[in-house]
Amino acid sequence: MARRATIVGSGPNGLAAAVSLARAGYDVRVVEAASSPGGGVRTAPLTLPGYRHDVCSAVHPAALSSPFFRAFGLDRIDWIVPEVSFAHPLDDGRAAVAWRDLERTVEGLGSDGRAWRNLVRPLNRRLEAVVDFTGDQLLRLPRHPVTTTRFALRMLEVGTTAGRWMLRTFRTDEAAALLTGVAAHANTRLPSLAATASGLYLLAHAHSTGWAYPRGGAQAIADALVADLRAHGGAVDLDHRVGDLSLLDWGDPAAGDLLLLDTAPRLALTLPDVPARYARAVRRYRYGPAAAKVDFALDGPVPWTNPDVALSPTVHLGGTRAEIEAGENAVAAGRVAERPYVLAVQPSVLDTTRAPHGHQVLWAYIHVPPGSTLDATETVTRQVERFAPGFRDRILASHAMTAVQRQAYNPADIGGDILGGAFSMVQAVRRPVVSTTPWRTPMRGVYLGSASTPPGPGVHGMPGWRAARTALRDAGAPAELGDLFGA
Repeated sequence: MARRATIVGSGPNGLAAAVSLARAGYDVRVVEAASSPGGGVRTAPLTLPGYRHDVCSAVHPAALSSPFFRAFGLDRIDWIVPEVSFAHPLDDGRAAVAWRDLERTVEGLGSDGRAWRNLVRPLNRRLEAVVDFTGDQLLRLPRHPVTTTRFALRMLEVGTTAGRWMLRTFRTDEAAALLTGVAAHANTRLPSLAATASGLYLLAHAHSTGWAYPRGGAQAIADALVADLRAHGGAVDLDHRVGDLSLLDWGDPAAGDLLLLDTAPRLALTLPDVPARYARAVRRYRYGPAAAKVDFALDGPVPWTNPDVALSPTVHLGGTRAEIEAGENAVAAGRVAERPYVLAVQPSVLDTTRAPHGHQVLWAYIHVPPGSTLDATETVTRQVERFAPGFRDRILASHAMTAVQRQAYNPADIGGDILGGAFSMVQAVRRPVVSTTPWRTPMRGVYLGSASTPPGPGVHGMPGWRAARTALRDAGAPAELGDLFGA
């Protein structure tokens, strides 16, 4: 009789663990609270029939470099890889554009082009080493010390006020805003080492594999993983919310059965006999600011003042570096800026399946304090209108999700935090506990594999895979990705 593995949560990490364990011979059941699988990679008609919106994540910079997805098979999903990774409009019709082609970006940045090349080229040329360094827990010696050192030096250069003053990395509004907009993904104070690390990681991908997304919506990722799980005998149990693990029948850990959580770590504390030290560590784990999201159905393209912005699925809005930093620091202090940083995605500029002919969808969110009840529709509309006059007239319908509603939709998003925990250098090591194997809990047979474990947020499946690999090693059946997926 096969050992059982129960996975709570069907996000990309939970499903990555599920397909890995199913291929290793486990009888796998995934338990999901929602009526459809996918977690952060769901797509739904949130506004009007015929308009397909990504409910959570929309663009996936780390997917094509992910060791898990490479082994699983990138060709199972129809990926769109844009020529423009992201764009950043400024006032007066100016815009900075991060082309996938680094040299094209350098040319467009004029006097700051050489500095941009010097910042990014040593990282995008060694993307595999960057992924290796950032894609595991940090309590080990780096396998690529030269790249790791270069990454660290660049963090100090652009992630600290002193480093900027001494080195004067960028002199133009365009280059400074382009870098700050990508660093602001981290949803933490700016400048900071943690935000800079996140930004450099994303930049390395922007100028190499690109910021890809699936044709038809993020749901395609979940659908491919679920199909593989079922092909290997696994099952997905929908509409089954788990709020107390002591009530969940997950088998017998003494017989080698596993429980793997693609959830907030604190759910593990509902198990019996949790060691006090572990419970204290999990309770100390901090969550960060939240996201308030809006989806729009539009009767045509967003009327950007600068036409290059219309070429980019991902757009960062917020003005200059100083404006973005002020907005993000306001959120870190518990306030919402009047003109906040907006992370926007217009997937239908390259994916005609997302809206009726000639129409488009726009996905956008702002950062807000945890537990916020702010409906961001008007705030986002004003900020888009700033760089695309006439946008308001294109709106046919909209759908808003507040931070509070985000947590109700996905209990793992504590307070509406979509990153699985506050983004800081401390929590890069303590995620959620300080350990060389943070995916393993002290409870027998229980593992964590969510964005609250290394390597953290993003659609790459690696926390789930790391948890599954740890469980297999503990069971005396070590396996690597190539063993399970024939890579």
